[in-house]
Amino acid sequence: MAELQSLDPITMFAQFKEKTGPIVLANTFFVPKERTESFLALFRRQAEFMKAQPGFVSLQMHKGTADSQLLMNVAVWESTEALATAFGNPEFQRMAAEFPDDIVSYPHIFEQVDV
Repeated sequence: MAELQSLDPITMFAQFKEKTGPIVLANTFFVPKERTESFLALFRRQAEFMKAQPGFVSLQMHKGTADSQLLMNVAVWESTEALATAFGNPEFQRMAAEFPDDIVSYPHIFEQVDV
């Protein structure tokens, strides 16, 4: 399973407790170069699952430039509650467990504050 880390003392799991929305999940992944294609294949399966969940709005995956090993998922959800419910779904958790241990994930939830 990918290792979850936080760049902020407030983790995504703590953020799940705050009832707010709409929200953006920005999840940056460190993916070793040799795993990029297999990571994206698994991520696509997860994305299809998430797109079918109540409260899902949109999703985009981005790759760092200049041969970077970072990928970033930006997903919009109607609320933290909808995201937390989808994330906690046993089917999603089974897929998440398939990621290799050398992938590191830095998820964080944001809400828009300005234009």
